[in-house]
Amino acid sequence: MELRQLGNTGRSLSLVGLGGVTLVDMEQKNADSLVATAVDNGVNYFDVAPSYGRNCETELRLGTALKPYRDQSFLACKTGRRDGAGAEEEMNRSLKHLQTDHFDLYQLHAITSIQEVDECFQSGGAMETITKAKESGKILNIGFSAHSVEAAFHAMELFDFASALFPINFVTFYEGNFGPQIISRCLERGVGRLALKSMARTQWMEKSAHPYPHCWYEPLSDVHISDLALRFTLSQPITAAIPPGDPGLFSLAVKIAQNFHPISQEEIMELKAYAKGLTPIFHAA
Repeated sequence: MELRQLGNTGRSLSLVGLGGVTLVDMEQKNADSLVATAVDNGVNYFDVAPSYGRNCETELRLGTALKPYRDQSFLACKTGRRDGAGAEEEMNRSLKHLQTDHFDLYQLHAITSIQEVDECFQSGGAMETITKAKESGKILNIGFSAHSVEAAFHAMELFDFASALFPINFVTFYEGNFGPQIISRCLERGVGRLALKSMARTQWMEKSAHPYPHCWYEPLSDVHISDLALRFTLSQPITAAIPPGDPGLFSLAVKIAQNFHPISQEEIMELKAYAKGLTPIFHAA
């Protein structure tokens, strides 16, 4: 699988990474097998958070499964805490669960409002803990994941982040005007770009069957459109994408990434037509 450099970190990541949500409710032996297969297929990027699953189950599972490959992997984790004490407690617990002495990337998780960002940066906030952890070597790079344009912009005004993880999806691009402006701002500031929700379709309809229980949005299931959607995202100026939290869809994403070629203008027109009328899972205010 192709590797791309992440911003100014000096590290190269596989085109797709394994998200911790994929391991929710999975037996350890199956998690071990999934991670081993991912590594065999060229995946070196793993992203997890303590909030995925019950009682940090995905961290515990991934820590065991990734242990044989830790030295060759890029491990990203997150904190949802905005206060310094809470972030420190969460970070140290995550290090223990993941059986490692450092994170290659540690991120503020799912910042959504300007107020949230300010809470992280205030005296005694999460960023104090995170920057001290970087000085001590527990964290090599600092990033954030964002659920709004405003939060992403504000965060980048306050700190020189190594990376931003945010939705880059054809429906949010063309029906929600969400994504292009964050890419542009990251490029201006030299911030690495990582993608979420590349294979999202729309919001779940009320009372509809949910064949993907660990996806809060409706993912694409059509193989052809999934191929176009992921290649659309990977054709943007980004490093890597995290596929939906489903083992089958992750395996599909790996195959698409292994055969990646840039999306054509004709294929973009097909995606625009497909997206017409769909409700984007994120949109710009």
